[in-house]
Amino acid sequence: MIVLMLYLFFWSWLPSAHSLIFQYHDSVEIEKYLKGISSTYPSITHLHSIGQSVEGRELWVLILGQHPREHRRGIPEFKYVGNMHGNEVVGRVLLLQLIDYLTSRYLTDPLVTRLLNSSRVHILPSMNPDGFESSKPDCMNTVGRYNKKGVDLNRNFPDAFDVNNNQERQKEVKAIMNWLNTETFVLSANLHGGAVVASYPYDNRGSGVQEGSSVTPDNDVFIHLAKTYSFNHTDMYKGNSCPGSNFPNGITNGFQWYSLSGGMQDYNYVWAHCFEITLEISCCKYPQESELPALWEANKPALLAYMKQVHLGVKGVVMDSNGNLVQNAIIEVAGRTNLNPFKTDLNGEYYKLLMPGTYTFTVIYPGHKSTTETISVPYGPDTFSAVTQNFLLQKLDFSALITQLPMATTTSVKKNPENNSASLLANAVTALTALIIQRQLLS
Repeated sequence: MIVLMLYLFFWSWLPSAHSLIFQYHDSVEIEKYLKGISSTYPSITHLHSIGQSVEGRELWVLILGQHPREHRRGIPEFKYVGNMHGNEVVGRVLLLQLIDYLTSRYLTDPLVTRLLNSSRVHILPSMNPDGFESSKPDCMNTVGRYNKKGVDLNRNFPDAFDVNNNQERQKEVKAIMNWLNTETFVLSANLHGGAVVASYPYDNRGSGVQEGSSVTPDNDVFIHLAKTYSFNHTDMYKGNSCPGSNFPNGITNGFQWYSLSGGMQDYNYVWAHCFEITLEISCCKYPQESELPALWEANKPALLAYMKQVHLGVKGVVMDSNGNLVQNAIIEVAGRTNLNPFKTDLNGEYYKLLMPGTYTFTVIYPGHKSTTETISVPYGPDTFSAVTQNFLLQKLDFSALITQLPMATTTSVKKNPENNSASLLANAVTALTALIIQRQLLS
């Protein structure tokens, strides 16, 4: 460990051979830069591709953290995704600058060090490299927005509220969906351009619309996340950075702004239990390179502050009566009935973002008594850790009856991301049935 610290400290004081100038880098240049960073900082970075674009360009993801090559229990997974629309290019630039900032300051900057020691950060600079390669410098044109097949990737994800959204999934979208199946992401943001505002789910009309907003059961958390970015940005919180714009506090509910089906942030939340918001970070989609340094300075504190929010709420593991970690145990929080119930992952872990307060948790697992705990939740970002609450379940005498229920299957919704709203309803019904029966047996 001492050798590692000396190594990183030494590198932090050297002029970086991979330092970035503020310009637009093509796919070849980005790949070269990321490989250079990965070789320079092998102990805190891991570079891998999550798939390819239509034209065969790699979708490179750089992971940063103390243990970049593998998940460690209790360390939440965070991600930033840029350049989903190929002609919205500022996010692509800022995420490269963020990589440079994090790697060069690890062990010398307290905030950066605590961020990378307490979370595992995944950065995908460009989700649509084909679109970028065909785009042209212009504020509002659409050249390069779509992928090589002319598809808007932010309309191409399965939609829980639109049973007719059964279009062919594009290669780039499939790569993201597979990625979400391999990592248990807790918090995310995707970076766009053409406005300056933080938008949060739902984008489509969900189960309830309140005052023009399509709200999730975690609406308070999403508003907090959006405001965290907005108020740490130099201008976004003002709400009027772009001509004609008026976003109170610099945030908006996606549906209230304009409705869309097949969006990525809704998919993340419903199917992957990952809280994602959309960050519109520049009035001009493809601004002049001379504007990039100021855009970086405006967004840098917000990018860092948002990353800390991965520590909101509660985390822990669920164990069966033998002390074994269990997958697909349902985690209910009273008053927050999610369309697709939150569950423990492959590692038996769960993460639930919550604002400070007192919450009632109920854990349900086939063959075991449901367990209920009241948990007091502090503001985790202050200590770079959510509060930990583990659950040890007791075996139910009537396990044979419970395990005959449809919900007893160990198949996770995430395993079948093409499920539509009908399957989500079935999932919720079986979970509710199990809960009712278990409580009747215990009464």
